[in-house]
Amino acid sequence: MEFETKYITPDIKLSEFKGKGFKTEVIFEHHILVWFISGETKIIQADATYTFHSGDIFLIPRNQLTTVINYPKDGAPHKAVAMHLTKERLKDFYARHKAVGRIVSQPKVYRFSKHPLLESCLASLIPYFDLGENLPPDIAAIKIEEAISILRSIDKSVDGLLADFEEPGKINLSDFMERHFMFNMTMDRFGYLTGRSLATFRRDFKKTYHTTPQKWLTEKRLQLAHYEMSEKKRKPIDVYFEVGFENLSHFSSAFKNYFGYPPNSLFNK
Repeated sequence: MEFETKYITPDIKLSEFKGKGFKTEVIFEHHILVWFISGETKIIQADATYTFHSGDIFLIPRNQLTTVINYPKDGAPHKAVAMHLTKERLKDFYARHKAVGRIVSQPKVYRFSKHPLLESCLASLIPYFDLGENLPPDIAAIKIEEAISILRSIDKSVDGLLADFEEPGKINLSDFMERHFMFNMTMDRFGYLTGRSLATFRRDFKKTYHTTPQKWLTEKRLQLAHYEMSEKKRKPIDVYFEVGFENLSHFSSAFKNYFGYPPNSLFNK
C-alpha cells in the first residue's frame, strides 16, 4: 500500500506515503499542527512557499488555500503526525485561558523546527499508533491542550491565529483572486473565502472582470505557466499542477489553444 493513515482519535493521525510523490490542493477546516518524521513536504500558499524536512514541526492555518506536495526522501517514506486544533477545542481552551495581546489573525504557516517540547508531546503519541489502540478521550484532550500550551509558550503571537474564531467576511474580490487564481478550487469555495454566496460571487466577478470566472482563471493560469517556463526554464511537468491544472494533458491542450503552440516548443527556441 502506497498511502496509509492511522487514527488514534478523529483529530490525531499518523500518515505514511511510500509512492514517488503526492500532490493535493486543500482548504483545511481546522488549524493543523504537523510533526514531520521523514520525507519532504512543500507547502504553497498565495504569499509564500515553504519546504519541510525530517524533524520539522509546523502549524498550518485554517481557511487558507494551500497546495501540499509530499515526497519520500533518502530512502524513507513520507511520514508525519498531524493534530487538528478544532474550533470547538480552541474555544474551550480560550474560555479558560486569556489570549495574549490583541487578536489579529496572521494567516501564515508557523514553523517550530525540531522544538524539544513539541517533539516530545507529539512523539508520545507514537506508541498508540504502534499498538493500534485508540487514545482515550480524556488523554486526547490533555495531549491537545498540552500542544496548544506549548505553542503559546514558544510564540506569543500564535494567539492571534488560534483565538480568532471569525469566518471569512466579504472582502475585495479582485485582491483575493489576483493572489489565489492558481489554486484549483470550486467556484463555491472561491465564493466562501471571499464572503459571498455562489450567485453573488459570479455576479461580482462579472462586474469586476467582464468575463466568467472559468475563462479568467484559465487564462491567468496559462499566463503564469508561460512565464515560469519561458523565464525560469521550468518544465511543463513541474509547472502544470502548481498553476492550477489537474493533469498534464489538459494543461498542454489548453496552452496550445491559447498561445497557438505547445508548451514544449518554448524549449526549442
